[in-house]
This record gives sequence, structure tokens and C-alpha cells, in this order.
Amino acid sequence: MYGQERRMISDEWPMPADGSGNMSTERPPADGPAGRSAGPLDPTDAALLAELRRDGRISIRALAERTHISRSNAYTRVSRMVEDGTIRGFSAEVDPHSVGLGTTAYVAITIDQTAWRLVAAGISEIPYVEHFALIGGDNDVLALVRAPDNTALRDVVLDRIQDIPGVRTTRTWLVFEERTGRGVPYGDGEG
Repeated sequence: MYGQERRMISDEWPMPADGSGNMSTERPPADGPAGRSAGPLDPTDAALLAELRRDGRISIRALAERTHISRSNAYTRVSRMVEDGTIRGFSAEVDPHSVGLGTTAYVAITIDQTAWRLVAAGISEIPYVEHFALIGGDNDVLALVRAPDNTALRDVVLDRIQDIPGVRTTRTWLVFEERTGRGVPYGDGEG
């Protein structure tokens, strides 16, 4: 089904040929007019995603049992969601403190009006930046930074982010404590 570009992990999971476990984060272009979202998930796909979010290492067999469908149906649906970009990868949730990243901050960045692509390329190369997004409002970009300590955070903000052409200002908020929300229900009514 996957050809030579993929091999299997676990008992039935598709995996990139490089063995990394990382799927592409690029989604194929959506059908239909630009700016339109894909349609809602059907209840079975939503249930599959809910189970995969609870346990990304679940086997196809257990996934099928929990969602009350056949193994072949579960495999086909998960494979389709991987191929169409609905599922962008399978990963481990890592506790930052356990790996020496004791300082977390959100950095709001104001950029020149046409600098998004240049700024995004620069930020994506900076160590300790876990996530960043183009946003609306008083600032243009919001970045989540996890660093070993305040000195490393300072270097990320003052020496790396502020040196990117097109960055005008930054504002940093230290995170004292984090909690996880219920998550997105993906059409199944549960988080």
C-alpha cells in the first residue's frame, strides 16, 4: 500500500523510510477554494483520532477494538489520515524539566509588514524555540521558548530573535506553571 518509501513500525504502523518516525508537517493542498477548511470528520475518524491522542503507541488491533471497527477498517482509515495529512506524525510528549529545560517563556514579536517569510525562516533555525505562529493583534508572531535557564533564554531573545532581519520588537513573558487542557474534540464531542 505504501510502496518502497515506507516501512512498518509497531505491529502495523506506517513509518517514513528514513526511520525517523517523523511524518511531514506539510499538508497537501486542500480541494476547493483557497481559505476553506476541510470538511468535518466522520464519527469513526473522530473516535480513532481521540484514541490516538490518548495513546499514540496503541496497536491497530487495540485501536479497532476501542472504536468498534475491524482491524482492516482501522488500518485503512489511519493510513488515509496519514497520507492526506490529517495525522502529521506520532511523537512522544516530553517533560521539559526532566530534560534540563527549566525556563519556559512566550515571546511576542513585532515584525515589518512584509517580513513574515524571512522571520519564520530565521526563527525555525533557533534552538529552544518549540513552536511559533503568525498571529493577529498588537504583535505579529508568538513563540514558545523552552531553555535550560534564564541566560539561555536571554541569548535566544536578544542575540538570536532580535538579530533576524525584519524583527522590530520583542516582549517576553516567563511561564511559572503549565497545565494541559482537555484538547480539541475533533468532532467526537470529547477532548
